[in-house]
Amino acid sequence: MADQQPVIAVRNLTKHYGGVKALTDAGFTLMAGEHAAIVGDNGAGKSTFVRLITGVEQPTSGEILLEGNVVSFDSPLDAREQGVETVYQNLALAEDLDVPSNIFMGREITRINLGPLSVLNHKAMRAQSVDMLATTGVKIQDLSEPMRGMSGGQRQCVAIARAAGFAKKLIILDEPTAALGVQETARVEDIIRGLKDRGVPLIIISHNLRQVFDLVDRIYVFRQGRIICSRLKTQTTPEEIVGLITGAIAPESLPAEEAVTC
Repeated sequence: MADQQPVIAVRNLTKHYGGVKALTDAGFTLMAGEHAAIVGDNGAGKSTFVRLITGVEQPTSGEILLEGNVVSFDSPLDAREQGVETVYQNLALAEDLDVPSNIFMGREITRINLGPLSVLNHKAMRAQSVDMLATTGVKIQDLSEPMRGMSGGQRQCVAIARAAGFAKKLIILDEPTAALGVQETARVEDIIRGLKDRGVPLIIISHNLRQVFDLVDRIYVFRQGRIICSRLKTQTTPEEIVGLITGAIAPESLPAEEAVTC
């Protein structure tokens, strides 16, 4: 592991909005095949961090390295083109389009490429959609059904399958089960476990500590615009993580070999 290049590494990442310090000197590392969680209270800096590493916003200072190379994402499209796929809470799905059209939205396969007059290759997109869904274990009975007729869990599964199908380096999931019921949550979590089995690196933002401890290897704790520490799941407890989030436990009180203070 020591000789392995991190999939993504962040050094001193900072974002200030005028006098408001939304994120300060954040340090973060994700290794190949690793799943990490980002946790913290509302306003702790989690969303700012994700917006910076996905190109939604530009940092005030600091560096982002993708597989050892310093990158600067000008937009989410730029991040996507460099192998970083993100599933946001709003899923970015078109309600009136079917599953293949949503999976290939913005990446359509064409028979004849004439710009706005291009002829789409629906057969190829459907075939590849079937493969993507099967690879991630997503089961959708009728791929021609518009998204508006599907449950929240089905929509989330389609969005994750799309990200997994195109991600070359990293997938980021923002509260993937926040609006789902128990059974749908379990299905999405099974898909995330499948990504782990396939060695797909993943960052998950979640308030659900049960989910965090079930799914990830390492937990990064955000507090007041800083990443105060990271903890291996096997070396911490939900109670300790809650204490770090709320400030009841100081990161410097943890053993140095177990906590990385940023």
